[in-house]
Amino acid sequence: MEYVLSKQLLRSGTSIGANVEEASGGQTRKDFLTKMYIVYKEARLTKYWLRLLQQSNLVNIDLTNELIYADEIIRILSLIVKTTEK
Repeated sequence: MEYVLSKQLLRSGTSIGANVEEASGGQTRKDFLTKMYIVYKEARLTKYWLRLLQQSNLVNIDLTNELIYADEIIRILSLIVKTTEK
């Protein structure tokens, strides 16, 4: 179970950076917005996996700070998406 959770966390977490990089090279505003929305969804998914990992007690690691950081990142990404949509 720990392996499954850590694999999912790694996948969604690294997807954030890869899609931000791709969005930065977007050819159009719509392309940028599409990629940033994917980044937003991956950040939410990463928070989910962090929360699940912490609540599972499979590892003896306090992820409270990481969950706070994830919330901050999600808020920033939400603002980017909303601002870009206008």
